[in-house]
Amino acid sequence: MLQRRGSVTAANVAAELEVSERTARRDLEALGAAGMPVYSQQGRGGGWRLLGHGTTDLSGLSAAEVRALFLVAGPAAAATKDVKAALRKLVRALPEPFRDQAEAASAAIVIDPAGWNGSSPNRPTPPLLDEVQDAVVGSRQINLVYRAGDGAESTRTAHPLGLAAKGTAWYLIANTEAGMRSFRVDRIRAIEVLGQPAVRPEGFDLAAVWADIATSVSKRHQGVSARVKTSREGSRIMRSLFGARVSISRGVKRDGTAEDDFVEVDVAGNSLSILARELAGFGSMVEVLSPREIRVELARIGAQLTDLYFGECPPVP
Repeated sequence: MLQRRGSVTAANVAAELEVSERTARRDLEALGAAGMPVYSQQGRGGGWRLLGHGTTDLSGLSAAEVRALFLVAGPAAAATKDVKAALRKLVRALPEPFRDQAEAASAAIVIDPAGWNGSSPNRPTPPLLDEVQDAVVGSRQINLVYRAGDGAESTRTAHPLGLAAKGTAWYLIANTEAGMRSFRVDRIRAIEVLGQPAVRPEGFDLAAVWADIATSVSKRHQGVSARVKTSREGSRIMRSLFGARVSISRGVKRDGTAEDDFVEVDVAGNSLSILARELAGFGSMVEVLSPREIRVELARIGAQLTDLYFGECPPVP
């Protein structure tokens, strides 16, 4: 942090490393005790500084290897404290010319493991994915030829801001003259990187923007929903499988008063019959409260399964 910023306060260090200010001050003092030329300056505008050219170095990595490493590790950093700590150490150990690119790569991708509607069909890697990644990490404007879902092709200039992996599908999030847009990378037919830097909106948060896009797309494709009652663990499993299709409504106690022995969850889907089949896979872990049509469909599915398997597993007396 000192090498990158030139000056930090104990509060800066505490906030980024998620420790107390007392621990931050102790660690800054420990750097000095270990022989690093770190000193503190009191008063207004003061802080901790690194004197001269005190550095560490990590040799043996090429620029391409650094980018690949941070592209892979970066998306997990938001959820894993240990990965964030490891990346911070790697950044300050890298040669100076690599640091900006490494930090840009670590923030270039967001991972959304659940596919649309809970499915994630196998797709080949988009042919132009590497070129799109280069434009995102390099923060350069691009001209792209794009084929929409209806087959129509268009050419437009875009400011690449990030990539999202939704299941096995890749999306480019970019600013255009028409506003923020997402483009399926496998529908990009050609890309030309321009010399001008991409303009990044102030306060842009890739994960938050993608969450809004995913929620909006999911709502457009979902025509039905069911309210179910399940345990807290059941709701976590449903969220991991269905992603943005799931929303927690409220906690429900066994006697009906508000608490969290159970939770009521709304699950969206394309049709009543498909949603019933998806929920049937949870067995008794979930109870569908509404609509009645899904309860009836689940009863029919249960009867079919009983007819099919009753002889192999008769009821216990």
